[in-house]
Amino acid sequence: MAPPKKSRARSAARLNAVQALYQQEMEGTPTPLLLHEFHQHRFGATIDEATLIDAEMDFFDDIVRGVTARSEEIDRVITERLAEGWKLDRLDRSMRAILRAGTYELLARPDVTVGTVIDEYLDVAHAFFDEKDVKFVNGLLDKVARDVRR
Repeated sequence: MAPPKKSRARSAARLNAVQALYQQEMEGTPTPLLLHEFHQHRFGATIDEATLIDAEMDFFDDIVRGVTARSEEIDRVITERLAEGWKLDRLDRSMRAILRAGTYELLARPDVTVGTVIDEYLDVAHAFFDEKDVKFVNGLLDKVARDVRR
């Protein structure tokens, strides 16, 4: 059975948010321009005869704007949970985008369950990384959840 349309739209929003945050870090694209680009050229686009799932735009916007607005807090929350001697800038940019988006949802979206946040970002991580890195995402987001969702 296929997941409900809203669930697929939120999953697509999360994946797009991670891609947008990665692009923003790579290119320094201002948030309003970044959001416009994704709204106009990414959502529902057809690539190689496959139509991309329409993302829930408001949810996507909230994640991207929220991560941007709370970047110092989010980076501090992540950094505090890294192994001793590790720094956030040592992680791959895609990994940082996944962790930032997941941490933002855990901090700011109590309407989304912890299990949903972690599962969704594990799915995103599977698109970019091997199992070892996916386990890292799971462990870090689980630590964040235990501390911020008491």
